[in-house]
Order: sequence, then structure tokens, then C-alpha cells
Amino acid sequence: MATNVFTAKEAKNNFGRLLDEARRMPVTIQKNGREVAVLLSLEDYNEYTNPKFWAELEKSRRSGRISGSKLEKRLGL
Repeated sequence: MATNVFTAKEAKNNFGRLLDEARRMPVTIQKNGREVAVLLSLEDYNEYTNPKFWAELEKSRRSGRISGSKLEKRLGL
């Protein structure tokens, strides 16, 4: 998944910018050089946690309407 990366210190010191970035694309937060969290928009969160979203993707995949690469693009992978 393509994301922006903030260190924990950057996230703390630039919280407003972090929120703005997360509205555009998921943001990975690193602490001591390790990825520890991902911040994403409420819109993305609601979509990814909606069972209908996953059911529709699976239905599209099985019917051939969406390829593996299109599915990965849709999921931001």
C-alpha cells in the first residue's frame, strides 16, 4: 500500500499536517525505525470495514469484472 511516512515525533509535532495527509492517503507512523501504526481517513475506514464493500469486490472478482491488478489498485496495494 502506497503511504506517506511520518516518524512518531513528526506526527506529534505536525498533527494538523498528519490529519490532512491521512485524508488523501493512508499514513504510516514509525517509532524507532519500525512501522507501528497506520492512520487513514474516516471515509476509507468506513469503506474497508463495510462487509458490503468486500462482498462486492469478491463478486466482481468472481465474475471477471475486476482483475487482480484492478483489485489491488482499488485496495491501494
